[in-house]
Amino acid sequence: MSAVTNIEHVSVYEYTEKAYLDYSMYVILDRALPHIGDGLKPVQRRIIYAMSELGLKSVSKPKKSARTVGDVLGKFHPHGDSACYEAMVLMAQPFSYRYPLIEGQGNFGSPDDPKSFAAMRYTESRLSPYADALLTELGAGTVEWVPNFDGSLREPSLLPARLPNVLLNGTTGIAVGMATDIPPHNLHELVNALTHLLDNPEATLADVCKLVPGPDYPTEAEIITPRTELKELYRTGNGSIRMRAVYEEEDGEIIITALPYQVSGGKVLEQIAQQMQDKKLPLVSDLRDESDHENPTRLVIIPRSNRVDIEPLMDHLFATTDLERSYRVNLNMIGLNGRPQVKGLLQILNEWLSYRLATVKRRLQYRLDAINHRLHLLEGLIIVYLNLDEIIRIIRREDEPKPILIKRFKLSDEQADAILDTKLRHLAKLEEMQIRREQDNLNKEGDTIEKTLGSSARLKKLIREELIADAEKYGDKRKSPLIARKEAQAMKETEILPTEAITVVLSQKGWVRSAKGHEIDPRTLNYKAGDEFLVAAIGRSNQMAVFLDSTGRAYSLAAHTLPSARGQGEPLTGKLTPPPGAEFVGVILDEPEQLYVLASDAGYGFIAKLGELHAKNRAGKTILSTPNGSRALAPKLAMPIENNYLAAVTNTGYLLIIPLKDLPQLAKGKGNKIINIASSKVASREEFVKDMIVLKPSQSLLIVGEGKPFTLKPSDWKHFLGERAQRGHKLPRGCRSVSGLGVEG
Repeated sequence: MSAVTNIEHVSVYEYTEKAYLDYSMYVILDRALPHIGDGLKPVQRRIIYAMSELGLKSVSKPKKSARTVGDVLGKFHPHGDSACYEAMVLMAQPFSYRYPLIEGQGNFGSPDDPKSFAAMRYTESRLSPYADALLTELGAGTVEWVPNFDGSLREPSLLPARLPNVLLNGTTGIAVGMATDIPPHNLHELVNALTHLLDNPEATLADVCKLVPGPDYPTEAEIITPRTELKELYRTGNGSIRMRAVYEEEDGEIIITALPYQVSGGKVLEQIAQQMQDKKLPLVSDLRDESDHENPTRLVIIPRSNRVDIEPLMDHLFATTDLERSYRVNLNMIGLNGRPQVKGLLQILNEWLSYRLATVKRRLQYRLDAINHRLHLLEGLIIVYLNLDEIIRIIRREDEPKPILIKRFKLSDEQADAILDTKLRHLAKLEEMQIRREQDNLNKEGDTIEKTLGSSARLKKLIREELIADAEKYGDKRKSPLIARKEAQAMKETEILPTEAITVVLSQKGWVRSAKGHEIDPRTLNYKAGDEFLVAAIGRSNQMAVFLDSTGRAYSLAAHTLPSARGQGEPLTGKLTPPPGAEFVGVILDEPEQLYVLASDAGYGFIAKLGELHAKNRAGKTILSTPNGSRALAPKLAMPIENNYLAAVTNTGYLLIIPLKDLPQLAKGKGNKIINIASSKVASREEFVKDMIVLKPSQSLLIVGEGKPFTLKPSDWKHFLGERAQRGHKLPRGCRSVSGLGVEG
């Protein structure tokens, strides 16, 4: 046995690189990307061609889809039957294709679930009238024919499209290293742009965009992408399209009448219902799906009351559900040079016109060749009538009449065959007249074709007329209106929630709860053993509850998320993460613009807007810097700063009242000194500010301590007025053990 000597050694690196590149090119050129000429991928082209070969034209009786899929797989496309059938179904769905290429009978899916189509053994199909625009000129010598996968048949490499199907129906596809997302367009608009380019080859993109303002999807939802963005998209071939559902108000209800492209009504209702279930959409009370054959899209949204403002509610739904959707656009296709490229709109239209011009030239030349061939045969047939007796004699007497006829009458081989194939009944005088008439007609047609082929203007005129005729035959009005809309914004959680009066109660151990109404007495609530009431704040359920801890850090929680006061509440440490050893000292429930006094018991403080205390995370943020050994005090509402006062009292009984306007307004910091206390006494906790309160000039100051509260009328507490940072005056001996301050009047 002789040894094998023709072994080729290839490194794994080289082999895998070549194999992957070959596979990549196959996926790009023969599977995923459409050709600019007919706008079809190979599987789509093979399905359309196979159906035409089966005689499934738009006027024919439909056949089982399984028959078509079998022909496609067996003759042209040896791949999976499910993928082939899915590609076939897609071309039959009027909600997926702007101009469907196939008419289906049976269940071909629904807008709610495009993949809910029946199996191919149940459905029937045939080509749509629009498919004729791709197939009419197929037998007219317009395209190249290539062998099928096993070389037993021939198939067209492209279809001779009379219209720019690549833009009319668009397509999506994922290749290797590239993808395509071409949106559909309106036929009349594209034909207007093409005829304009035929008349004005130097036309600009701006001129074309006036005629093709944007894509046209098979849905009546609005395209809200700004015109400037659409123009940029058409210039670069990349961008995105935003579509928004159409709604109307009917008897206080919101009726969705059109959804964005390929959006499921069921999914939209599910998204809205989920928000309702999560209590994030109390403005809506109920949903219904009233879609039927007469109204393919009719989703009903019922607001909670007639006081609900519909426009911001719909803006919220547009921003948070598929009622508004964005579509990627990537005008990537295989060009006339056989290479994939992302093209702008102007380049696509001009390149397709070049394809159409070449196709029409091939069609005309094919017809001219056929005319010349027929005229050549007719010339031979005329010789029959001029020399009928002699030709009959030659045919009767000669064993091989063909060479004798060729020599005697100077005929071509084809003419001699035509004479010998002529039937006796065609030798009547009438036939001669018909031949003469046919010659005249063919000569006229041939002259016209030659003039057309020789004239660029005539060719353009012919293409223009055919485009306009096809637009009238297959075109329709724009479905997707282009409307300028402002960007949808989701409503803030505080805007969506009902605004109920609530009281937030904080205990000394840091347990929090929320009670409805402002009339509740928090001291009468039930507290855990060893715990008691610390502070309460009144406000609305749509506000943020702000908490301050002893280290000066501020935290915020949505008030509506706080536990109910029916129980004992929950510890704030379950929702927030204060520093080790920190205790919560206060809670505020108010508008972000409201002013509050923040101070430490070291005697320093400032005024801050409540909005500055809002924190986004569990750990909060430092607002008040507390000197060593000191703690933050509960914040106090700063009523109109002018003409009001701040009273501060120490544990040792020193009281100082200063004008509130003397404190600075800061976003954060230590603040200015309110009352003078030695820092060493603060650090050792010998002396510190026990409490502070904001006073109006007409209010009495309550000193709360051991025994009965002591009241200082305005005429009395004015003796304690001083400048900021002074020591203040000592309270009378009977009220020096102070636990807090209050006001009367």
